[in-house]
Amino acid sequence: MKILLLALAGLKFGKLATTGGTMLLSLGVYAMLWGWPFAAGFIALLFAHEMGHFIAARQRGLNVGVPTFIPFVGAWIELKDQPLDVRTEAYVAMAGPLVGTVAAVIVYLWGRWTDSNLLLAISYAGLFLNLFNLLPLSPLDGGRITAILSPRVWLLGAPLLLAMLIYRPSPVLLLVAIFSFPQLVKAWKYDPQAPENVAYYQTPVQTKLEYGALYLALTAYLAVMTYEVHEMLSGVGRPH
Repeated sequence: MKILLLALAGLKFGKLATTGGTMLLSLGVYAMLWGWPFAAGFIALLFAHEMGHFIAARQRGLNVGVPTFIPFVGAWIELKDQPLDVRTEAYVAMAGPLVGTVAAVIVYLWGRWTDSNLLLAISYAGLFLNLFNLLPLSPLDGGRITAILSPRVWLLGAPLLLAMLIYRPSPVLLLVAIFSFPQLVKAWKYDPQAPENVAYYQTPVQTKLEYGALYLALTAYLAVMTYEVHEMLSGVGRPH
Protein backbone atom coordinates (compact mmCIF):
# COMPACT_ATOMS: atom_id res chain seq x y z
CA MET A 1 0.00 0.00 0.00
CA LYS A 2 2.88 2.35 0.81
CA ILE A 3 4.44 1.55 -2.57
CA LEU A 4 1.18 2.51 -4.28
CA LEU A 5 1.08 5.80 -2.38
CA LEU A 6 4.69 6.60 -3.25
CA ALA A 7 3.99 5.84 -6.90
CA LEU A 8 0.97 8.13 -6.90
CA ALA A 9 2.92 10.85 -5.10
CA GLY A 10 5.47 10.81 -7.91
CA LEU A 11 2.93 11.41 -10.63
CA LYS A 12 2.88 14.67 -12.58
CA PHE A 13 0.08 16.16 -10.51
CA GLY A 14 1.80 15.40 -7.20
CA LYS A 15 -0.51 16.10 -4.30
CA LEU A 16 -3.60 16.20 -6.52
CA ALA A 17 -2.88 12.62 -7.60
CA THR A 18 -2.92 11.43 -4.00
CA THR A 19 -6.16 13.24 -3.04
CA GLY A 20 -8.78 14.19 -5.60
CA GLY A 21 -6.83 12.37 -8.29
CA THR A 22 -7.15 9.03 -6.53
CA MET A 23 -10.88 9.58 -6.24
CA LEU A 24 -11.14 10.18 -9.98
CA LEU A 25 -8.97 7.12 -10.62
CA SER A 26 -11.25 4.92 -8.53
CA LEU A 27 -14.31 6.48 -10.14
CA GLY A 28 -13.01 5.63 -13.61
CA VAL A 29 -12.11 2.05 -12.71
CA TYR A 30 -15.46 1.36 -11.02
CA ALA A 31 -17.33 3.04 -13.87
CA MET A 32 -15.80 0.64 -16.38
CA LEU A 33 -17.21 -2.26 -14.40
CA TRP A 34 -20.53 -0.97 -13.08
CA GLY A 35 -21.30 2.25 -14.95
CA TRP A 36 -20.88 5.89 -13.96
CA PRO A 37 -24.03 6.32 -11.82
CA PHE A 38 -23.24 3.40 -9.51
CA ALA A 39 -19.53 4.28 -9.38
CA ALA A 40 -20.27 7.90 -8.43
CA GLY A 41 -22.70 6.83 -5.70
CA PHE A 42 -20.30 4.27 -4.27
CA ILE A 43 -17.41 6.75 -4.23
CA ALA A 44 -19.66 9.29 -2.49
CA LEU A 45 -20.48 6.77 0.26
CA LEU A 46 -16.80 5.90 0.64
CA PHE A 47 -16.06 9.61 0.95
CA ALA A 48 -18.76 10.05 3.61
CA HIS A 49 -17.28 7.18 5.63
CA GLU A 50 -13.77 8.62 5.50
CA MET A 51 -14.94 12.16 6.27
CA GLY A 52 -16.50 10.77 9.44
CA HIS A 53 -13.01 9.69 10.50
CA PHE A 54 -11.54 12.99 9.31
CA ILE A 55 -13.94 15.19 11.28
CA ALA A 56 -13.65 13.05 14.42
CA ALA A 57 -9.85 13.16 14.27
CA ARG A 58 -9.93 16.95 13.93
CA GLN A 59 -12.34 17.16 16.87
CA ARG A 60 -9.80 15.30 19.00
CA GLY A 61 -7.00 17.62 17.89
CA LEU A 62 -5.20 15.12 15.66
CA ASN A 63 -3.33 16.16 12.52
CA VAL A 64 -4.93 14.17 9.72
CA GLY A 65 -4.59 13.97 5.95
CA VAL A 66 -7.43 14.05 3.44
CA PRO A 67 -8.88 10.73 2.17
CA THR A 68 -6.91 8.67 -0.34
CA PHE A 69 -8.63 6.18 -2.66
CA ILE A 70 -7.28 2.97 -4.20
CA PRO A 71 -9.54 0.92 -6.53
CA PHE A 72 -10.76 -2.37 -4.99
CA VAL A 73 -8.97 -1.56 -1.72
CA GLY A 74 -11.17 1.32 -0.58
CA ALA A 75 -10.12 4.56 1.04
CA TRP A 76 -8.43 5.75 4.19
CA ILE A 77 -7.17 8.85 5.94
CA GLU A 78 -3.63 9.24 7.18
CA LEU A 79 -3.36 10.04 10.87
CA LYS A 80 -0.21 12.13 11.09
CA ASP A 81 -0.70 12.27 14.87
CA GLN A 82 -1.43 8.93 16.50
CA PRO A 83 -4.07 8.74 19.27
CA LEU A 84 -2.60 8.96 22.76
CA ASP A 85 -5.20 6.64 24.29
CA VAL A 86 -7.68 3.99 23.23
CA ARG A 87 -10.69 6.25 23.83
CA THR A 88 -9.47 8.65 21.15
CA GLU A 89 -8.75 5.74 18.81
CA ALA A 90 -12.23 4.27 19.34
CA TYR A 91 -13.88 7.68 18.89
CA VAL A 92 -12.18 8.28 15.54
CA ALA A 93 -12.83 4.71 14.40
CA MET A 94 -16.53 4.76 15.33
CA ALA A 95 -17.18 8.00 13.44
CA GLY A 96 -16.51 6.43 10.04
CA PRO A 97 -19.15 3.66 10.20
CA LEU A 98 -21.63 6.00 11.90
CA VAL A 99 -21.44 8.71 9.23
CA GLY A 100 -21.18 6.08 6.51
CA THR A 101 -24.29 4.31 7.76
CA VAL A 102 -26.28 7.55 7.91
CA ALA A 103 -25.25 8.33 4.31
CA ALA A 104 -26.16 4.81 3.11
CA VAL A 105 -29.56 4.95 4.85
CA ILE A 106 -30.30 8.33 3.22
CA VAL A 107 -29.58 6.76 -0.19
CA TYR A 108 -31.77 3.78 0.79
CA LEU A 109 -34.69 6.04 1.73
CA TRP A 110 -34.18 8.01 -1.48
CA GLY A 111 -34.28 4.75 -3.43
CA ARG A 112 -37.49 3.61 -1.75
CA TRP A 113 -39.11 7.00 -2.30
CA THR A 114 -38.23 7.06 -6.01
CA ASP A 115 -38.54 3.28 -6.51
CA SER A 116 -34.96 3.23 -7.85
CA ASN A 117 -33.13 -0.09 -7.89
CA LEU A 118 -29.92 1.77 -8.73
CA LEU A 119 -30.10 3.76 -5.49
CA LEU A 120 -30.96 0.61 -3.55
CA ALA A 121 -27.89 -1.09 -5.04
CA ILE A 122 -25.70 1.86 -4.06
CA SER A 123 -27.13 1.83 -0.54
CA TYR A 124 -26.51 -1.92 -0.28
CA ALA A 125 -22.86 -1.41 -1.24
CA GLY A 126 -22.53 1.29 1.42
CA LEU A 127 -24.27 -0.75 4.11
CA PHE A 128 -22.13 -3.81 3.38
CA LEU A 129 -18.97 -1.69 3.33
CA ASN A 130 -19.68 -0.33 6.81
CA LEU A 131 -20.70 -3.75 8.13
CA PHE A 132 -17.49 -5.32 6.85
CA ASN A 133 -15.46 -2.54 8.46
CA LEU A 134 -16.99 -3.43 11.83
CA LEU A 135 -15.33 -6.85 11.92
CA PRO A 136 -13.58 -6.89 15.33
CA LEU A 137 -10.13 -7.09 13.80
CA SER A 138 -7.48 -4.39 13.55
CA PRO A 139 -6.71 -2.49 11.33
CA LEU A 140 -10.44 -2.43 10.42
CA ASP A 141 -12.62 0.09 12.25
CA GLY A 142 -14.23 -2.67 14.30
CA GLY A 143 -10.84 -3.70 15.67
CA ARG A 144 -10.01 -0.14 16.66
CA ILE A 145 -13.39 0.26 18.35
CA THR A 146 -13.34 -3.04 20.25
CA ALA A 147 -9.79 -2.37 21.42
CA ILE A 148 -11.42 -0.20 24.08
CA LEU A 149 -12.73 -3.46 25.58
CA SER A 150 -9.50 -5.39 25.01
CA PRO A 151 -7.16 -6.09 22.08
CA ARG A 152 -7.89 -9.76 22.75
CA VAL A 153 -11.27 -9.24 21.10
CA TRP A 154 -9.34 -9.28 17.81
CA LEU A 155 -8.84 -13.01 18.31
CA LEU A 156 -12.61 -13.39 17.80
CA GLY A 157 -12.44 -11.52 14.51
CA ALA A 158 -9.81 -13.85 13.03
CA PRO A 159 -12.12 -16.87 12.51
CA LEU A 160 -14.78 -14.57 11.03
CA LEU A 161 -12.31 -13.26 8.47
CA LEU A 162 -11.07 -16.78 7.76
CA ALA A 163 -14.65 -17.96 7.16
CA MET A 164 -15.18 -15.08 4.72
CA LEU A 165 -11.95 -15.96 2.91
CA ILE A 166 -13.06 -19.58 2.53
CA TYR A 167 -16.65 -18.70 1.55
CA ARG A 168 -15.77 -15.97 -0.94
CA PRO A 169 -12.04 -15.49 -1.55
CA SER A 170 -10.98 -12.06 -2.74
CA PRO A 171 -7.76 -10.02 -2.96
CA VAL A 172 -9.22 -7.42 -0.57
CA LEU A 173 -9.90 -10.03 2.13
CA LEU A 174 -6.42 -11.45 1.64
CA LEU A 175 -4.95 -7.97 1.99
CA VAL A 176 -6.89 -7.41 5.22
CA ALA A 177 -5.66 -10.77 6.52
CA ILE A 178 -2.04 -9.83 5.79
CA PHE A 179 -2.31 -6.46 7.52
CA SER A 180 -4.19 -7.93 10.48
CA PHE A 181 -1.67 -10.70 11.20
CA PRO A 182 0.77 -8.49 13.21
CA GLN A 183 -2.21 -7.18 15.19
CA LEU A 184 -3.29 -10.74 15.99
CA VAL A 185 0.19 -11.47 17.30
CA LYS A 186 -0.08 -8.31 19.41
CA ALA A 187 -3.46 -9.45 20.77
CA TRP A 188 -2.07 -12.91 21.59
CA LYS A 189 0.83 -11.40 23.53
CA TYR A 190 -1.25 -8.65 25.13
CA ASP A 191 -0.42 -8.10 28.79
CA PRO A 192 -3.02 -5.87 30.48
CA GLN A 193 -0.62 -5.23 33.38
CA ALA A 194 2.22 -3.87 31.24
CA PRO A 195 2.75 -0.15 32.07
CA GLU A 196 2.45 0.98 28.43
CA ASN A 197 -0.81 -0.98 28.04
CA VAL A 198 -2.21 0.40 31.29
CA ALA A 199 -1.44 3.94 30.10
CA TYR A 200 -3.03 3.43 26.68
CA TYR A 201 -5.92 1.03 27.33
CA GLN A 202 -7.07 1.98 30.83
CA THR A 203 -10.68 3.14 30.44
CA PRO A 204 -13.63 3.57 32.85
CA VAL A 205 -16.07 0.66 32.80
CA GLN A 206 -18.94 2.97 31.83
CA THR A 207 -17.04 4.12 28.74
CA LYS A 208 -16.34 0.50 27.79
CA LEU A 209 -20.04 -0.33 28.14
CA GLU A 210 -21.10 2.70 26.08
CA TYR A 211 -18.79 1.88 23.19
CA GLY A 212 -19.58 -1.83 23.43
CA ALA A 213 -23.33 -1.17 23.29
CA LEU A 214 -23.00 1.28 20.39
CA TYR A 215 -20.79 -1.16 18.50
CA LEU A 216 -23.21 -4.05 18.93
CA ALA A 217 -26.25 -1.90 18.07
CA LEU A 218 -24.65 -0.51 14.90
CA THR A 219 -23.43 -3.95 13.82
CA ALA A 220 -26.86 -5.50 14.36
CA TYR A 221 -28.60 -2.65 12.51
CA LEU A 222 -26.24 -2.91 9.55
CA ALA A 223 -26.61 -6.70 9.43
CA VAL A 224 -30.40 -6.41 9.30
CA MET A 225 -30.40 -3.58 6.77
CA THR A 226 -27.84 -5.30 4.53
CA TYR A 227 -29.92 -8.47 4.53
CA GLU A 228 -33.19 -6.61 3.85
CA VAL A 229 -31.80 -4.57 0.95
CA HIS A 230 -30.15 -7.67 -0.49
CA GLU A 231 -33.50 -9.44 -0.43
CA MET A 232 -35.18 -6.48 -2.13
CA LEU A 233 -32.59 -6.50 -4.91
CA SER A 234 -32.76 -10.30 -5.23
CA GLY A 235 -36.50 -10.06 -5.73
CA VAL A 236 -36.21 -7.63 -8.64
CA GLY A 237 -37.71 -9.25 -11.68
CA ARG A 238 -39.38 -12.09 -9.80
CA PRO A 239 -43.09 -12.71 -10.54
CA HIS A 240 -45.37 -11.42 -7.79
